[in-house]
Amino acid sequence: MANTKSAQKQARQNVVARQRNLARRTAIKTAVKKVLTSIEKSDSIEAIQGLLKEAEAKLARAKNKGVIHANTARRKIGRLAKRVAALQKEQLAPAKKK
Repeated sequence: MANTKSAQKQARQNVVARQRNLARRTAIKTAVKKVLTSIEKSDSIEAIQGLLKEAEAKLARAKNKGVIHANTARRKIGRLAKRVAALQKEQLAPAKKK
């Protein structure tokens, strides 16, 4: 247990920060999962891009707040964008063949 007043206050602040960070991490996982399930279902490109934009925003915010490492955020955004682009290309390719 913290001995000084300042250490006690910091311990209280750490509890709140830990809960906030956990909520942000959970929101990121949910947003990423929504994009991936939407890709698997082959939803409309517009819907998937909207979900991707939301996931990118959550990842960027968490990166700026120090919840996740900057490279981790970039890697996750890049991989999601790559999958969305591949799906978009795949959906456009059959239309051109006809």
